[in-house]
Amino acid sequence: MPRTTPQTPFFHSLQQGKVKPGVLAGVIALLAVAGGGAWWYQQKQAAAIDPSASAAAKPGAQASGGRSGRSGRMGPGGPGGMSQAQPVSVGVVEQRDMRVLISAIGTMSARATAVVRAKVSGELLKLHFKEGDEVKAGQLLAEIDPRSFAASLAQMQGSLVRDQAQLKNAQLDLQRYRELLKQDSIASQQVDTQEALVRQLLGTVAADQGQVDAAKLQLSYTKVTAPISGRLGLRQADLGNVVNPSDANGLVTITQVRPIDAAFSIPEAHIGTLAEQLRAGQAMPVELWDREQKKMLAKGKLNALDNTIDTTTGTVKAKAAFDNADGHLFANQFVNVKLQVRQIDQALVVPANAVQNNYVYLVKPDNTVTQRKITVGVADGDYVSVRGDLQPGDKVVTDGIDRLREGAQVNVVDSDKVKKVDQAVQDAASQPRGAMRNLTPEQREKIAKMTPEERKEFFQKLRAERGGKGGSTGAAPAQQDKAGGVDQPKGPQEPGKSAAEARPAAEPAASGRGEQGEGRGDRPQLTPEQRAKLEALSPEERRAFFQKLRAERAARAEGASGADSSSGNNGAGR
Repeated sequence: MPRTTPQTPFFHSLQQGKVKPGVLAGVIALLAVAGGGAWWYQQKQAAAIDPSASAAAKPGAQASGGRSGRSGRMGPGGPGGMSQAQPVSVGVVEQRDMRVLISAIGTMSARATAVVRAKVSGELLKLHFKEGDEVKAGQLLAEIDPRSFAASLAQMQGSLVRDQAQLKNAQLDLQRYRELLKQDSIASQQVDTQEALVRQLLGTVAADQGQVDAAKLQLSYTKVTAPISGRLGLRQADLGNVVNPSDANGLVTITQVRPIDAAFSIPEAHIGTLAEQLRAGQAMPVELWDREQKKMLAKGKLNALDNTIDTTTGTVKAKAAFDNADGHLFANQFVNVKLQVRQIDQALVVPANAVQNNYVYLVKPDNTVTQRKITVGVADGDYVSVRGDLQPGDKVVTDGIDRLREGAQVNVVDSDKVKKVDQAVQDAASQPRGAMRNLTPEQREKIAKMTPEERKEFFQKLRAERGGKGGSTGAAPAQQDKAGGVDQPKGPQEPGKSAAEARPAAEPAASGRGEQGEGRGDRPQLTPEQRAKLEALSPEERRAFFQKLRAERAARAEGASGADSSSGNNGAGR
């Protein structure tokens, strides 16, 4: 049996020549409309993803750029995008001295630590210090009740006076006995006995003197003084407490932090170089940085290395000294340490964020870029030393590298302006929704001069005032929402649905990313050119810019939904 292909009645009639010319023309027109609608829907989808591609999607642009599109060349901007300038930020190649640094994590340690304890037991009567103060060695800190120690001293002094009198009498008797012995009036045994009594009383007087000195020392201990100079900690005893020498916490703790030391560990591979420089008396600078490595805390120098290497980590402990004249460093404080081993004079350096996979993009005078292979050396701060085909004064790309290819056209944007615009956009996005829209020009000018904290406090106060005003006047819910900066949907609302449920589905896309400069919704994705342009606009012009941007996005969203509905209707018709 011959194989047959099933056909629709229309195509069967077309083969038989039974279709009228008018019907055939209508079918061709319908297919053309369907193809144009599909093309229009694809372009709208591309424009929704990349607004910059909407201009290339117009018929005129399609005709002018068709050649590059047919060739299939892929540039930085997509098909045929080699002619589109990419916004980038650049840095300058320089020659400067570069330090060879060893980075480590360290802990501050006090030069000396002393726990001030009472040396005698008694009631704490007075405190002569304030917590956190700087004290000198020997400075009076506290006083203990001295009455019992003063009484003991008086008792010891009385015994000493009594025994001294007995000694004096015995010495006089001995002198008389010796004269009588010369006259042969008494026996020599009596003289010897008297001499022994004098020596005995001399020992008694010496013991009494020792007891007096001990009583005086105990009495002096009732005045508690600082054993070392340093910074006081928190008080551990209060007035009226009975303190004892056995108290573990004592009265207060003193730490000597001027100067102060930093202890850290360095790899054993650098021990030979560091030990040689220490023996030669060469100073090795050390810098201390905070936890985020954004602020330098102090500068000092390396003092000593430990005498053993930790076999578990392969490191050796080192200690550096710092003056700490301002008192900003504390014992046990966490720090990031940078130890300078040596210095490379007049090295060729580039910004660190310009290097990507041992390549940099060099910006040529015609605003095109070319790749240059480099060899990366040491890093010091935001710069890194390199070796390669670069000259001082050359410009290299630091931001926007991921969008570049060899020979791409670029548009250099000032990085400082981009940072300012980003900060302004972030500040605006953190403000209450619709707050900027309801402000007067005077209030907007005032807000522009505020710090982020003052601006936040201003909007919180404004929101509280508006909320209180809406509650006191009994305004309608829609008016209260408008005062609070929340736009309610217009038109009828279905019964049983809240205002949030009745909001159209397309409205969040239009309003949520609308007046970004006015603090509404999420931050829109702006190009560097748009950010630079936005910074130069006045508040009114910026507001109009975001309103236009919101309208364009709403139109694209409506067009996309219309295309979906038209394609669904065509499918239903077919």
